[in-house]
Amino acid sequence: MKSSSSKTNQKQGITENPIDQPKEYWARSRSRGRTRRPARRGGKPSSTRDGDESDDDAPAAVETRKAAPTPKKVEIPEVISVRDLSKAMGITPIDIIKILMSYGTMANINELVDFDTATIIGEELGIEVSRETLAEPEVEPGSDGPKTLRERLLEMEDDPEKLQPRPPVVTVLGHVDHGKTTLLDAIRHTNVVAGESGGITQHIGAYQVEVDGQKITFLDTPGHAAFTAMRARGAQATDIAILVVAADDGVMPQTREAIAHAQAARVPIIVALNKIDRNNANPDRVKQQLSELGLQPDDWGGETTVVPVSAKQQMNIDELLENVLLIADVMGLKANPEGAAVGTVIESHQDRHLGNVATVLVQKGTLHAGDSIVAGQEWGRLRAMFDDDGENLDEAPPATPVLITGLQGVPAAGDIFQVVDSDRLARQISQERTDKARAKSPEVRSLSLEDLYSQIQSGAMKDLNLIIKADVQGSLEPIVNSLNDLSTDEVKIRILHQDVGTVTESDVMLAAASHALILGFHTSADNVARRQAEQNGVDIKMYDVIYHMIDDVEKALKGMLEPVYEERVIGQAEVRAIFRIKGRGKILGCMVMDGEVRRDAPARVLRHGKQVHRGKIATLKRYQDDVTEVRAGYECGLSVDRFDDPTEGDIVEVLENVRVR
Repeated sequence: MKSSSSKTNQKQGITENPIDQPKEYWARSRSRGRTRRPARRGGKPSSTRDGDESDDDAPAAVETRKAAPTPKKVEIPEVISVRDLSKAMGITPIDIIKILMSYGTMANINELVDFDTATIIGEELGIEVSRETLAEPEVEPGSDGPKTLRERLLEMEDDPEKLQPRPPVVTVLGHVDHGKTTLLDAIRHTNVVAGESGGITQHIGAYQVEVDGQKITFLDTPGHAAFTAMRARGAQATDIAILVVAADDGVMPQTREAIAHAQAARVPIIVALNKIDRNNANPDRVKQQLSELGLQPDDWGGETTVVPVSAKQQMNIDELLENVLLIADVMGLKANPEGAAVGTVIESHQDRHLGNVATVLVQKGTLHAGDSIVAGQEWGRLRAMFDDDGENLDEAPPATPVLITGLQGVPAAGDIFQVVDSDRLARQISQERTDKARAKSPEVRSLSLEDLYSQIQSGAMKDLNLIIKADVQGSLEPIVNSLNDLSTDEVKIRILHQDVGTVTESDVMLAAASHALILGFHTSADNVARRQAEQNGVDIKMYDVIYHMIDDVEKALKGMLEPVYEERVIGQAEVRAIFRIKGRGKILGCMVMDGEVRRDAPARVLRHGKQVHRGKIATLKRYQDDVTEVRAGYECGLSVDRFDDPTEGDIVEVLENVRVR
């Protein structure tokens, strides 16, 4: 004999299990303001809402409970669990699960739903759903915008009584073959022989050593490019820079770049004069070269510590580390180990066994396993932390590098991380940062000569940072001397880097990190540097006359710079072959490498990075057809007006006159 519930179901024309009902049944149930629960074993079906009368054939006795009042409007984050959504809407989780099932989505009580899905659920229940937003930071009077999250978190004042000494954070920079890696290995070997804790594992990207009971943190970055790339993202994690210079080789181009990057970061520099054991070592010559670059050795009456070492023979390694600790003591490095941790992502990747992992440097507070964190646009709960030896850690105080697991994605090097109160808040912050990044991605804030005066007048700028590139050394010196003479009481000219040659990606990264301008004289910028400059909002200006460069900077400082037309590179073509056609002269068979080539556009021909001719594109053909333009990736034939000495490998840069403010 069938139960009363079975009879009721048969009368309604439905199956035994309400979960298996078609979408139309749930729509009818919601329109009546109730849904039917499955009958308990041996029991009777009950309504999910109070005050609902059972169907005619259902028993009169039903289970009832008092439900919380349903709100008319709720605010929720970008993502929310079914459980939290039911609490916010004042209904049971099963009601939300049934609505999701009616739309073909199977979900459990811990399932996460996005804002759009929650909005649909709200419409079904007659509840208005809106986004819950975080409070925006206040803008200080006179500033050009709110401070970055890093600035606000790291500049928060701590109780002086809670500040404690912390280990210095050191980065090793230098020329590619002057012994940086060998020096790091020597530091590790010395530390292990002494029986002290610490070590180095290349994959973690950072490690600690201990000298006379004091720790030193080393950031094992690949070089000054990565060092500055982190600075470009707002990460200022380094306290001291060790510059490795080979005593037998001297200062090299990458050495100059490393010095410029360290000086731009305003960190003390210790020079490790490596390979001192070689017979052809000439320390005095190297010290003279360093003096010319503004690093006056301490034994010559300057302020730069120079330590002669031999990484291969492990000579004077202890003296080098002692000098690091001495400078750290003078700097008085302290941090508050209490409170939520804040720091910087050193590097990150996906591990086959651990999932998303990141090496982070704690700069403030103490990081604990199990903390909920936000790192850039990613979030997660820390499942585990490891030191550079692979040992599991429960906590990490300031200036400690650790490898962490548990992030939902892979953050970028230089991203700030911070510990927050809950996973829910971490998800919300992560989503809002992602949305803001997408909205602002087309907008790149840049510094140019045209808006320089307004920034000076508003007090937003005290130093004008410049990077100068020229064709020859003889042109570089008068340019630098003339620019330095333009410094005033309101703004000081700072030459971050000066060198001969083309503008490179390293120059652009330094400019982006230091908010600097790049000025070139009789030189050019390579394709990678030009694209990087566009992405980072770096202004590159090229000049053929020194006076014009100096005059533009002077007018910008005085607010007198008027709208002008400037030349911008819109395409590059490489000469692959040269054809001599009777009556037409020499036709250049070219491959368009970047941008586009336009007929009648001004152009310049570069050979080994130097300009050899200027003119306009006189003819432009694709096969036998005359065309007005040819885009990147296609071959073309062209001639440059009055250019009679082409060579295979020449680069034709096509220009466009653009009016600027």
